[in-house]
Amino acid sequence: MTPEEFFVGVPLGTAVVDRVREVLAPVDVEIGVTRSQIAFRAERGFAWLWRPSMYLGKRGVDVVLAIALDRRDTSPRWKEIANPTPGMWMHHLEIREVGDVDADVAACLLEAARGAARRGDRQSPS
Repeated sequence: MTPEEFFVGVPLGTAVVDRVREVLAPVDVEIGVTRSQIAFRAERGFAWLWRPSMYLGKRGVDVVLAIALDRRDTSPRWKEIANPTPGMWMHHLEIREVGDVDADVAACLLEAARGAARRGDRQSPS
C-alpha cells in the first residue's frame, strides 16, 4: 500500500504526507505503510501518521502526526505527550490543515529523524 492509498478519500492526509516528505527531504528516510499507519524511519522509527477517524468515526480528526523525540517539547500545541520508555517522548499533534506542519513542527521532525539516525549509528558495530 502507498501513502496515497492509505489516505484515499482523505485529501488532507495526502497533503500532509507531501508536506512531511518535503520537510524530511534533506534526511535519508524510509517510509512504510501498514493498515493502521504510515511510519517514517531513519535506522529506527521516529514519526507516524495515522487516521483516528478509522477507529472513532466522525468524533476523530482525519490525521494525527506522532513524533518521537529524545526530550519533552513544551509547546502547548501537542494533543498528548507520553514517555513510553526512558529517553523517548511521544508527541501527538492533531492535524486540521497542512499549515499545522509549520516551521516548529518541521524542526521537531528533522530533530527526530536525525536523532533516529544517530541512535542507529550508536547501535551499529564498529
